[in-house]
Amino acid sequence: MAHAILVVGEVADGALAPITAEMLGAARRLSDGGTVGCALIGSGVQANAQDAIALGADEVLVVDDAQLADYNTDTYLQAMLAVNEQAAAPIALFGQTDMGRDLAPRLAFRLGTGVIMDTVELAIEGGRLHATRPCYGGNARAVNAVQSDPQIATVRAKSQDPAEADASRQGQTTAVAVAIDSAAVRVKVTDRQGAAAEGVRLEDADIVIAGGRGIGGPEQFDVIEELAGVLGAAIGASRAVCDLDWRPVAEQIGLTGKIVSPTLYIAVAISGASQHTAGCSGAKNIVAINKDPDANIFKTSRFGIVEDFNKVMKPLIEAVKKERGG
Repeated sequence: MAHAILVVGEVADGALAPITAEMLGAARRLSDGGTVGCALIGSGVQANAQDAIALGADEVLVVDDAQLADYNTDTYLQAMLAVNEQAAAPIALFGQTDMGRDLAPRLAFRLGTGVIMDTVELAIEGGRLHATRPCYGGNARAVNAVQSDPQIATVRAKSQDPAEADASRQGQTTAVAVAIDSAAVRVKVTDRQGAAAEGVRLEDADIVIAGGRGIGGPEQFDVIEELAGVLGAAIGASRAVCDLDWRPVAEQIGLTGKIVSPTLYIAVAISGASQHTAGCSGAKNIVAINKDPDANIFKTSRFGIVEDFNKVMKPLIEAVKKERGG
């Protein structure tokens, strides 16, 4: 069936990724009574179809193939072209994830259309998708529209309210047959190394505490780790910190790192270069701790503390412990 909006879902560790629920929530609000489709591509993803229906999909288009067990640009593009032809949706939403950032522009090019990357607000005006995205390093926002169909956009994590699951919802599951052309697969994964992750993932965290070069050295992250433990927060870092090998690159926040959208973002000794603020501008509340009253980070912060972080962190930790009865 043709759909008003197609959501390209993702599966992680055998379950639908949170970004899928967020995009399905957005699609239901935007569809204005039209049908919402959800594409699931991978190996063993048939098992996740009912979960997508519970979250608001009217039809789940499944491409389930052992050759799609791991993301590969060339195989997934073949699958998406087949899904797009069957769904015939004028709007397609991808997550602003590793897969979405790679696959959405390639699909748009093959279909001769445009793509709006890293959107944080979505609306339908005059029958067209109007998507708002940060620009100028997060210092401004631009509203973009694609004049041709399908209108493709990637959606930043936590920018949309997720759909509430309703196990009683009924929907249709359709298997999309794709004969993967091995000759067209130009990329081969020869090895995969996973970074050891402890605590809360940056992308999923409701609270993020990030440190900058102004803390003075890697040992100073001990106090940030202590506060993160008390708050149940994830730890992030500026690019300068990661370049100095004080923290792993997996914790880097910014244009060349990870984009986060927590409820609370605490920036410790971070000056607030535009490349960094672009990575945290989606936070609902930014608290900056910096001894420089002219630091750029204060321009994007809701709350600011002008003081040496060494004089702030310990009292802050004790206050949080007291508040939480610890």
